Amino acid sequence: MCQNIHVPAGQGQTFTVRKGQHITVIDSEGQQAADFVAVNANDINEKLSPVHTRQHLRSLFFKPGDELWSSHNRPMLKIVSDTIGIHDANVPACDRTRFSIDFAVEGHRNCVDNLLEGMREFGVTYYSLPEPFNLFQNGPVTADGKMEVTDPNSKPGDAITFEALCDLVCSVSSCPQDIIPGNGLQVTPIDVRVDNQPI
Repeated sequence: MCQNIHVPAGQGQTFTVRKGQHITVIDSEGQQAADFVAVNANDINEKLSPVHTRQHLRSLFFKPGDELWSSHNRPMLKIVSDTIGIHDANVPACDRTRFSIDFAVEGHRNCVDNLLEGMREFGVTYYSLPEPFNLFQNGPVTADGKMEVTDPNSKPGDAITFEALCDLVCSVSSCPQDIIPGNGLQVTPIDVRVDNQPI
């Protein structure tokens, strides 16, 4: 059984995944960051955690074979394959204040609202929303230890596939950032495939 989920440019989609299924997130047109979050479908207080993942991997970055860990110190996802290999697990999701304070733009679509639109149905709130894994986002660390955010290197069709290690509620946002580099200054769709086999 396969489920295809289209995430329109600058929007979000929420979906459920069963243990053992594969989630493939696809950068449909290239150079588009996708904020990805997940919670345990049976206990929404357990959430996918970049902080705990960095602790267990002892790395800022992740690769095929690595597991992504939860706030309860359990692996929630395993990376099966990755055609790009450049993602970010350090930068928080953009929210309304990011655009209003940093760019003086009110009412701009943002990843926090995109993710919450579907996650609220499952009991997730603004304060319990997980920090994201920013798929395809290019966030290099400079030699002097500073973080940068630049346009993704991903090409159309680049994808990363995860295996769910427990039942999950997941959400993906096609990042709406179109003011500074981060999406090639052109926001585009993301596609997701949930399957019993990796593609």
